[in-house]
Amino acid sequence: MKKIIILSLLIFASCSNKKEVKHVAEISCGQCQLDLDSEAGCSLAVRFDDKAYFVDGFGIDDFGDAHDEKIGFCNVVRKAEIVGLVEDGRFFASSIELVK
Repeated sequence: MKKIIILSLLIFASCSNKKEVKHVAEISCGQCQLDLDSEAGCSLAVRFDDKAYFVDGFGIDDFGDAHDEKIGFCNVVRKAEIVGLVEDGRFFASSIELVK
């Protein structure tokens, strides 16, 4: 009986977890490039499925200087493979890898 209860709890716990999604998305500064205005200052954001989200879990300078003229997120929109989940209008990223 103890094993059945433990197995049931494990199944319940795995079913209640939200599944992360994987996308190839645009990544840039939400304010400078992706037309988001709910935060002050420059913040990392992603856009996929025609919707942009601020990112939690990574910062805008984690991939180099955000204001670099050639690669900075405040000046260019880049592509990235992202893994995470959308919750409360934000993207909670567990992985971001830039795509060339």
